[in-house]
Amino acid sequence: MTKLNYGLLTITAEVKIIFKFKRKGILLITFIGFSIVFLVSGLVNGLTTTKYIIHSRKIKSKIKIVLLSDLHSCSYGKSQSQLIDRINDQDPDIVMMAGDIADDVIPDNKVKELLDGIAKKYPCYYVTGNHEFWSNRVLEQKELFRSYGVNVLEGTFDTISLNGQEISICGVDDPDGAMENFDSQLNNAAKAVTDDKYTILLSHRPELFAQYVEHNFDLVLSGHAHGGQWRIPFLLQNGLYSPNQGIFPKYTYGIHEQSNTKMLVSRGLSRESTPIPRFYNPPELVVINLEP
Repeated sequence: MTKLNYGLLTITAEVKIIFKFKRKGILLITFIGFSIVFLVSGLVNGLTTTKYIIHSRKIKSKIKIVLLSDLHSCSYGKSQSQLIDRINDQDPDIVMMAGDIADDVIPDNKVKELLDGIAKKYPCYYVTGNHEFWSNRVLEQKELFRSYGVNVLEGTFDTISLNGQEISICGVDDPDGAMENFDSQLNNAAKAVTDDKYTILLSHRPELFAQYVEHNFDLVLSGHAHGGQWRIPFLLQNGLYSPNQGIFPKYTYGIHEQSNTKMLVSRGLSRESTPIPRFYNPPELVVINLEP
């Protein structure tokens, strides 16, 4: 009996050890599987559409704006059909481009295809980003936009009527064109600001929000931050890093508000132009509905 009991105890112990190893194996496989799904999901970079509604007492008639930023001459299908179709689906009243639509390395072919698809259909406004200046072809690129009838803003503003609603659209070049010139352009653009007319500023850099607030623009449309590049849902919403803001940046996406000024930052449209892949940060088309 002693030998039998001893044998049973040995077998029982061996079963427990095997079960323990199997359980660890299952946990390890589950963890690996979850990690693979998490990583693959984070690297999905299909085009998304993000919609915002902004109310103002200065707005009497609804206006729909499509905001494009940081395309960096990237591809969205043959003749940019994916991006153009997405814009057309929104049926905007106006399209605004907040810089880095063209790139400093990738040729302008995809920019031309985009403009072929939208410039004759919608009123379009554009300002430069830092990459247009880095290209050393900024004057050529501006002329490209102008050749399609796009309004290129350089410390200037335009007052237009959309759906019976007058708004002022202002724009400044990127500071990389010379900071002194940027300050002068911003001061000049701010001449459009009034108490009764809704004023929009196109400016590539969100980190200069405090300066925009000083000039009392109603709405600032920016990009540049690429959504912070690497984001983790619920943990790292603003992203890991942004140019000119550094680690754990503040202004990478969405609406920010101070005093009477709102700033909306697009995560941008860049894909293959960026050596570091986006993570839980797919490119986005931004749609803004201005309402009373």
